[in-house]
Amino acid sequence: MKTKASGYWTTTIILALVLLSGGVADVAHLKGTLEVATHLGYPPYFLTILGIWKVLGAIALLAPRFPRLKEWAYAGVFFEMTGAAASHAASSDYGAYAFHLIVPLIFAGLTIISWALRPQSRTLGSPLVKSAGLDSSLP
Repeated sequence: MKTKASGYWTTTIILALVLLSGGVADVAHLKGTLEVATHLGYPPYFLTILGIWKVLGAIALLAPRFPRLKEWAYAGVFFEMTGAAASHAASSDYGAYAFHLIVPLIFAGLTIISWALRPQSRTLGSPLVKSAGLDSSLP
């Protein structure tokens, strides 16, 4: 049980730090971040929107309770990371941006691991179990 909790907190903290630092870089329109976004064809205001969502997602993942909000945050992080990988895969400059293709996929994997290892207190429960009447503890 301790291994599961350690794995959950390790992946979640890494993910939250990545989201917070990336979100701040996006909102601040740091030079490298803005260059990459422009290279991919995204307008600068997209970084502001994405950065705010990243920071809010990191907070949602770390905050106690709010299991539905956490589900949305996990989904958003997964979509953001796989979308980043897809954007880089669609770009014509693979050599310089291969790092930007692989790293988001690694973080998408961390997102899945964090989601799968989350404690019961941070889950909504299974709607399939509830609808089948298999779990009497659910209302």
